[in-house]
Amino acid sequence: MRPPALYACDPAASRGRLHGEPQTGQRGPRDSFQRDRDRIIHSIPFRRLRHKTQVFVAPDGDHFRVRLTHSLEVAQIGRTIARALGLNEDLTEALCLAHDIGHPPFGHSGEEVLQAEMAAAGGFDHNAHTIRLLTRLESPYPRHSGLNLSWETLEGLAKHNGPVTGPPPWALAEADSEFPLDLGTWPSLEAQVAAVADDIAYDNHDIDDGLRAGLFTLADLLEVPLIARVWAQVRARFPDVDEARLVPELVRDQIGLMVGDVLEETARRVAEAGVETLDDVRGAGRALAGFSPAMAEEEAVLKRFLHARMYNAPPVMAVRDEAQKVVAGLFGAFRDDPRRLPSGWLPEEAGAVEILRAIGDFIAGMTDRYAIRQYREVVGPIELPEGF
Repeated sequence: MRPPALYACDPAASRGRLHGEPQTGQRGPRDSFQRDRDRIIHSIPFRRLRHKTQVFVAPDGDHFRVRLTHSLEVAQIGRTIARALGLNEDLTEALCLAHDIGHPPFGHSGEEVLQAEMAAAGGFDHNAHTIRLLTRLESPYPRHSGLNLSWETLEGLAKHNGPVTGPPPWALAEADSEFPLDLGTWPSLEAQVAAVADDIAYDNHDIDDGLRAGLFTLADLLEVPLIARVWAQVRARFPDVDEARLVPELVRDQIGLMVGDVLEETARRVAEAGVETLDDVRGAGRALAGFSPAMAEEEAVLKRFLHARMYNAPPVMAVRDEAQKVVAGLFGAFRDDPRRLPSGWLPEEAGAVEILRAIGDFIAGMTDRYAIRQYREVVGPIELPEGF
């Protein structure tokens, strides 16, 4: 195993937690980043990811990805990259596992509705809601709200897509005012790796799910130059094997190709920028982990294909429209009568903004199937198209 890089995050040098904790106890010899990862895994919001949309809403098929399986796959890729670069694997894994924890039911479709419904209260952003969940709403400890994660984990979750420019979303601003996260600087390389691992995971696993769902064929997919090139190599290795059996090999090769590209490009950028310390990473003024220009261009072509043939495919869009009706209908019902909210969700003497945010918090925590069930109980009948 490669020794830690000087610019890797060091748990012994962590900026700490908002609420101080004793360093001794009976819960095992774990450092702060290992504890963060374990707190995320054992949290209720993490468990709810098993019934939240990745692409398909409450999928009928047992083999389609959901947010939980996607997060696990991102963590596997992220940890592989972190190990090869000498970064902290546990912090990288924690960030990968938690990066989607703030998604509402029905993924980005649900988020669009919450953003519109909560406009008068500052809107809704799933990245900011991840921070809100982990610092305020999920409270399994007796003396404080939240999971009390380390500064580095919260910083990485807040900025894994880069510095926050302009006014941050209200939920992130609220957390930042309590525990400043240096929102204007670049995050650690561990956070940057988590972001690119997310891209690699969904680019390639969505190929698998799209083919499995029949949204496009292998022949359609081979219109993408990157895929065609890798497929030719796969066929050359296995000329006598049925094509259907080679799709998993294609996906594996694609992931390996992208991971290799990220390793080479990240090492090149680090050397070019003269990065030696963690402060150098944060002050580099640019992303250091990422695809090479050539791979980034090819990956963009693949993304355009997936948007056209999968994410915006008519069968997926039909379900998305119905899913958005569920979220909008629930929000309207709770807004019209906030007393419908379960006990403890509505703040005492809440004003209009607080009520909207409480409704948003409640709905955002729902799984797909719980949202559908709540809609039927609170609003009325609804039938989603079968299959997705």
